[in-house]
Amino acid sequence: MTTSYRKMLAGIAVLSALAANAAAADTADTKAIRQQLQRYEQALKTSDAETVMALYAADAVFMPQNSLPAVGRQAVRTAYDNVFKAIKLDIHFVIDEVQTLSSTWAYVRTRSNGTVKVLGTELPPGPEANQEIFILNKEADGQWRFARYIFSTTNPPAKR
Repeated sequence: MTTSYRKMLAGIAVLSALAANAAAADTADTKAIRQQLQRYEQALKTSDAETVMALYAADAVFMPQNSLPAVGRQAVRTAYDNVFKAIKLDIHFVIDEVQTLSSTWAYVRTRSNGTVKVLGTELPPGPEANQEIFILNKEADGQWRFARYIFSTTNPPAKR
């Protein structure tokens, strides 16, 4: 076997090892990101603002439909406190896409479906359906957190 052939085989082995490590890291990151979405789903179902806030990054921005963005942790916290005072959610997320953009940034595209109950009324729960984009940042503690979150309804418009 010639020296150049051995070097080529060694190079291929190194590249294969690097690709395997990258795929394993992506799989671990993807799994961690999916777990964060599961935690978020559960926190919404239980109206648990503490758990929701543990999922948000230090520089969080929450962009709900028909509202101005809540910028910063305190504003995001106030927004969720108001949401949980007004409605009770029972939803399920479907994760359509998880893309890691770098070792510290990723996005997730989701859909959610379920019901929403307006609190303080006798109205029965109604349908709740949204499409969402989460932009996540892996913070210094190694946790993926929501840096930006925006959603819009996929429910048909109300009949007039």
